Amino acid sequence: MALESFKAQISLLLEEMVNQPKDEHEVQEQLREKLREMRAMGLPLPADLVALEKRLDDDLDVKES
Repeated sequence: MALESFKAQISLLLEEMVNQPKDEHEVQEQLREKLREMRAMGLPLPADLVALEKRLDDDLDVKES
């Protein structure tokens, strides 16, 4: 899958997080999966998405505590 395709899919996921906050956890998991796929393919990860992933992980750690 090309980098542009990943970017488009991630953009849709981010829009979904904003428009349907009740499904936020599911969308977060989908976002993490896309980033894992990009890593596995050796594609460059946008810094802002890496930062977002870290914030999501930090939020999850706080909620689980």
